[in-house]
Amino acid sequence: MRRDDEVKLTTRGASRSNDAVFRALDPFFEIIREGLAGLVDGEHFFDAIAEDAVFEFRYDFPGWPRTIRGRADLMDQFAGYGNNIKLQSSGGLVVHRLQDARVVILEYEVHGMIVATGVQYENRFISVITIESKQVVHWRDYMDSLAAWRALNATPR
Repeated sequence: MRRDDEVKLTTRGASRSNDAVFRALDPFFEIIREGLAGLVDGEHFFDAIAEDAVFEFRYDFPGWPRTIRGRADLMDQFAGYGNNIKLQSSGGLVVHRLQDARVVILEYEVHGMIVATGVQYENRFISVITIESKQVVHWRDYMDSLAAWRALNATPR
């Protein structure tokens, strides 16, 4: 039985259910879809990710892997995000197109709250994204890890 808050994600013939587990990331999904508009296919962020895509996170952050291989593993990693951080908005999008038309660089920010403490969370990112056949095949991510660390370790207000 399908719940009302469930979203169907179709990923090249395979479908995945997504109830509220990814909802905390909606502002991130929205800004990425805006930045990649016309460059990738699919209705949802995960639809735009190739099944064998590689994600590199160019920062050390406790509990977060440096590399994720494949859409399924990315979805598994993102599924727990809302347990710690609830994003409320995103903005500051700057899209850089390169001579290599397969590569796009997105600058953006996210704003939210640390679930356990209610402390505000503000972070900035640069993502270097390679696209082939209208899907993301490689993602190299840079963030302000100090901002994340401070928010996650701040005392409640």
